[in-house]
Amino acid sequence: MGTVEHPRVRPGILDDRLYQERIAATAVAHNTLVVLPTGLGKTAIALRVIAEFLLREPTRSILFLAPTRPLVVQHARSVAAALFAPEPLALTGAIPPERRADLLHPPQVVVATPQVIANDLAEGGFPLSTFSLLVFDEAHRAVGDYPYVAIGRANLERAPARVLAMTASPGGSLARIREVWNHLGIERFEYRTDHSPDVVPYVHGVGVETVSVPMPPEVQDLAIRLRAAAARPIETLRGLGLLSGNDTGRRALLDVGATLRRGIAGSRASGESAPNLWKAVTAQAAAMKTLHALELIESQGVDSLREFLGRQTPPAGKRMTPAQRAFLSDPDVVEVRRRLDGLTLEHPKLATTVRLVAEELDGKPNARVIVFGQYRDTIDRLVEELERLHDPAVRPARFVGQATHGDDVGLSQREQVRVLDAFRSGTINCLVATSVAEEGLDIPATDLVVFYEPIPDVIRTIQRRGRTGRARTGRVLVLVAEGTRDVGMHRAASARERRMHSMLETVEADAAAGHGLAPPRPKTVQTTL
Repeated sequence: MGTVEHPRVRPGILDDRLYQERIAATAVAHNTLVVLPTGLGKTAIALRVIAEFLLREPTRSILFLAPTRPLVVQHARSVAAALFAPEPLALTGAIPPERRADLLHPPQVVVATPQVIANDLAEGGFPLSTFSLLVFDEAHRAVGDYPYVAIGRANLERAPARVLAMTASPGGSLARIREVWNHLGIERFEYRTDHSPDVVPYVHGVGVETVSVPMPPEVQDLAIRLRAAAARPIETLRGLGLLSGNDTGRRALLDVGATLRRGIAGSRASGESAPNLWKAVTAQAAAMKTLHALELIESQGVDSLREFLGRQTPPAGKRMTPAQRAFLSDPDVVEVRRRLDGLTLEHPKLATTVRLVAEELDGKPNARVIVFGQYRDTIDRLVEELERLHDPAVRPARFVGQATHGDDVGLSQREQVRVLDAFRSGTINCLVATSVAEEGLDIPATDLVVFYEPIPDVIRTIQRRGRTGRARTGRVLVLVAEGTRDVGMHRAASARERRMHSMLETVEADAAAGHGLAPPRPKTVQTTL
């Protein structure tokens, strides 16, 4: 396999892959949405397109947008390493607005977070008309009120630059894809899977396995009691006509919460409170707390549940909310707290994860592992247990977002970059991460990805899985606690991904026939999850 030869591409840097060449050619000529599995070179395609625009329109700038600061740093490095171009300018919120304006001197490649550009556009301080190309990385975010939407709209309203939008997973509904399409002014659709004929020669296998984890009887009993506790406020909401049938999951309760907030706003405006409004508010909040407690005991463990319950009692001087009082006074919650006092049992997932990581890394000096978890408490505990092995072959590090909540300290942008550099070099070989590591990070040659718990979101599932199988064959292990919500979550994630690919195939066929985003064919496409 050769490398790309182009006047603006440094020799020997970019592999010359046929599918990348085809997609880049489309993107140069048309506003294009690229859907490509993680690890197959979306950044390489962007670099090809950037190189062509640097050559064709040398007096205009290029904007490369990425949703996080680590991604901005990474993309700026990629541009500098791969292209003959001015030193890329990285713009993030760490640079004050007045300083950002002083740094803009076309022609240049600007790599930025969308929040910065949207804010500067709103203030009239960003010269969008001087740009020939806009690259939207993780383009599935161009929905709702995300800053990509404002930038795309501004581009369409002015002398529009070419748009290249890239994602590994555009979403599970046709409505969401249509939203991205319209907000960014998309004209062409380039979709590939691991099985596409022009992709197959470059694919490394990824084996996905489910690891069933038996639950101890003590944990099962706590879960049973928390389910009983959740049923009481849910029955109250049913009685008030806010829930019907078996639709009692988190999503239904969130919808009830939105309805109640509108009711509160209306009652404040009118000065009249609807009957039973505050009773419903208390029941909905108590139900949400109980379901969260159930999720913690089933998927995270005793310590996580104990800490959550402890946080429900306010500090001295603060009053307990009605929802906290209703939750903590439930007889089954009272019994759960009593049993927790003498329970030191760890969630079996913890030991299972430590064992799997050690088995992967022992005797494999070049191996890399990423463990994904939902909660920082779990991330911290996993790092602690891996370090407790005192095994020189296992070198873990915590990788979380920048936000700090009380004693839970985040990682600064500089710390995130340092950890990722250490992971690439092998100084660290096990990254224990929250969702911050899901999107776009350049982490080649990861051998094993562990999901500490399954997640129902199809975009996040694909992003996590795509951390492996890049430079060589990889494995994905999904831990599923037997007899818990994990089982349904895992099954739902698989079904949603199948529906998404079926839908994308139809979008691809319609786009190829010149229909754009035509209404889906009912027999072959599920338009919602």
